[in-house]
Amino acid sequence: MSDKFKEIVNWVDKINVRNRSSASALIIMKDNNIVLENYNGFHSNSDISIPVTRTSKFNVASARKSYLGLAVAFALNEGKIKSLDDYAIEYFDELDEKILGKTTIRHLVTHSHGLNETDNGSLFREFEQGQGWAYRGINISMMTNLIKKLYNKSFPELLKERVFTPFGLKDTSWDTKENDSLVKVIDNPDKEAAFKLGYSSDGSESNLHVSTREFAYWGNLHLNKGNINGKQIVPKEVIELATQVQNSKNKNKDLPQGLFWYVQDIPRKKSEIGDRVPQESYQILGITGPTILVIPKYNVVVAKMYNKRYNYGGDNYLYYLREFSNIVADAFRE
Repeated sequence: MSDKFKEIVNWVDKINVRNRSSASALIIMKDNNIVLENYNGFHSNSDISIPVTRTSKFNVASARKSYLGLAVAFALNEGKIKSLDDYAIEYFDELDEKILGKTTIRHLVTHSHGLNETDNGSLFREFEQGQGWAYRGINISMMTNLIKKLYNKSFPELLKERVFTPFGLKDTSWDTKENDSLVKVIDNPDKEAAFKLGYSSDGSESNLHVSTREFAYWGNLHLNKGNINGKQIVPKEVIELATQVQNSKNKNKDLPQGLFWYVQDIPRKKSEIGDRVPQESYQILGITGPTILVIPKYNVVVAKMYNKRYNYGGDNYLYYLREFSNIVADAFRE
């Protein structure tokens, strides 16, 4: 192992132990090549669990939003959504117009919409659109349903047709049944981990499982603006829509956001990207620990995986998320 990567590997292993995850994986790509690949641990915290390998598929939790973001970018590029600044009510006329108010598509895809829902599914407003930032599920559900309405197919079906199959991705799936390739998720380290499955593969649930290699390749597809081995799989303009800051008009400037990616422009108070990471880098992560960090300046993609619910650090979790990206950036800074 190159000395420059030892600190990254040690950091991933340290957090794996501290957070009582049973599994971790790390891939570093530089100039479109895998330069480090490391797997550690087991599919579960049970005594009979199998080891993690390159075919192991992790539940990527909220990192699945980067896949939805690409579908939204397709819709924008093709005019099915005319503008990010269109009022949401133009697309969701079944919802309460008074509650939606002046909420736009841009608000929905940058978590600045201010909407939430009760346990029985009733829509309500927490704050005025563009005035704050809150991580909720209602906007994800809305955009998932919108893509299905616009294309007459779910966004996983759309991506499989347009991206996964042309790209050759075979270990990326919204799983509804148990199988030996899936890594279980630990909710409570003192109890046995369980499969995180869904009832449907339509993208409406948090059941996306991806091998670490294909997670890294997903990031590399974005790094190369949709071009892989000389073939333009995704239009450049679509990738650029997904990975540029899209919430600059919002009053809350604490966290820059693309189409669900966190995008680096200047260091922000609530950003999950470290302040030593170059501008135009972007990152997606999930509550079970999966992360893709893309640093265009260095032509680098890093994918890491864990299987423990809740990122390490408690109230100080942002420090650990930022510091991981800082350590990666330091390794490639010349």
